[in-house]
Amino acid sequence: MSEFMRRLWLEDSGQDIAEYAVMLAVILVLVVGTIRLIGSNANNVFSNAASSIQ
Repeated sequence: MSEFMRRLWLEDSGQDIAEYAVMLAVILVLVVGTIRLIGSNANNVFSNAASSIQ
């Protein structure tokens, strides 16, 4: 396992993999944050619509 990690650290392709992993993590954080923001706003809209119907 340590040999694998050393090769990833020293090889150029390992750096590419690390960059893609960081980029994927940032994108996931943005997507999750956006979904949570839209989800709470959508919940408020539907609650207001339901209360106005009743």
